[in-house]
Amino acid sequence: MTQSDLSGRTALVTGGAQGLGEGMARALAAAGARVVVADLQVDAGTKVADSLGEGHGYVHLDVTDDAGWEAAVADTVARLGGLDILVNNAGYQQARDSILDITTEQLDATFKTNVYALVWIIQAALPHLRPGATIINTASINAYDPGEDIIDYAATKAAIASLTKSLSKQLTPKGIRVNAIAPGPYWTPLQVSGGQKPEKLPKFGADSLTGRPGQPAEIAPLYVLLASSESSFTSGDIFGSTGGKPQG
Repeated sequence: MTQSDLSGRTALVTGGAQGLGEGMARALAAAGARVVVADLQVDAGTKVADSLGEGHGYVHLDVTDDAGWEAAVADTVARLGGLDILVNNAGYQQARDSILDITTEQLDATFKTNVYALVWIIQAALPHLRPGATIINTASINAYDPGEDIIDYAATKAAIASLTKSLSKQLTPKGIRVNAIAPGPYWTPLQVSGGQKPEKLPKFGADSLTGRPGQPAEIAPLYVLLASSESSFTSGDIFGSTGGKPQG
C-alpha cells in the first residue's frame, strides 16, 4: 500500500453528513476507501454519500439509540463486505453561561452522543474488525484546555482521550490500532447551532496562531494518515490540529 492509498479498505464515518465528518468521508473516499456515511440527517447524509460516487453509501443512525448500532454496523458490513476503518466523529455541543444552566436533558444528550455512542459502536463493530483495522476517535482541544462555557462537552472530550488510550492497550496487541484527533477551533455547523455563544462567533479561531479557524478539509488528511498503513506504529496517540493554539 502506498502513502495515502486506502484502496480495498472499507470505512464507516459517524456524523458524516456535514462539517468535519463530511470532510473525513470525502478524504477517505478520495484515498480509495469505500465509505458509509452514518448520520441522523437523511437528506444531507444521502447527498454526501451519492456525491462520493459508486461503491459508497449512507445509513440512517441516531447515535443516542443503542438499539440502532448493531443494525447500522451490519448494514455497513453487508454493503462493503467488511469493515476496516471506524471513524467516531458524531458530536453534540451546547454553550451555557453557567453550570447551573446545564439541564439533565442536555447532560444526557451530550454524554450519550459523545461518549456512550462511541462505546456502543465499538462494541458493535469489534466482532467485524480484523488485524490491520483501525479506530479513529474525534476528541478536542477542550480535553486539555476546557472552555468555561462548554463544561459538559469538554468533560466528554476528556473521556474520549482517556478511552482512546485505554482501548489501545486492549486492542493493539490484537492488531487493531486506536488513535484520536483533537481539533482546535474548526469552523463547522456545530459552532453556529449553539456550540458557541453568538457574541463569540465573529472572533472564533482568532486566538490561534493562524488568526483564523480551520476548515474541515485541513484536518481530514490526518484521518487518512491514521487509517493507512503509513501509521502502522501509531496507536494510543492523540494528535492535535489547533492552528498553533497550545493544548493546555
